[in-house]
Amino acid sequence: MRRFRSLPLVLAVVLSAAPLAAPGPAMAAKGADKKEAPKTYFALAPINAVVMRRDGRRGVMTLETGLEVKDPELMKRAEASSPRLRAAFAQVMMIYAAGLRGGTAPDMDYVARELQKAADQVLGKPGSKVLLGSALIS
Repeated sequence: MRRFRSLPLVLAVVLSAAPLAAPGPAMAAKGADKKEAPKTYFALAPINAVVMRRDGRRGVMTLETGLEVKDPELMKRAEASSPRLRAAFAQVMMIYAAGLRGGTAPDMDYVARELQKAADQVLGKPGSKVLLGSALIS
């Protein structure tokens, strides 16, 4: 039996020759009528802190965080202050992880409260809500 070996080449030529349909004027007008909702959430890059494992070796605690801000002015300030927020969150995590006993589970309610205090301090006023994603110790 002889196989058709140039099938991927033929498919590539056919697909590249097919014209892409541009949205018509009716679709463009439909998108213009819809108002965009204001952005109320943004995620920060994961934060890492060194922890001691049960066997005495060092491990890493990784925490994903984000902020929910309903006020548009405070949201602009929070996005502009994201490096300061990350630094404050990292400091809170490092202090907490340094005091964590090896092999014990972290108290995420306490961590959330401390991160909320740090966020309110960096932003200058309350109005944001710190949301925690996943927490991983490896």
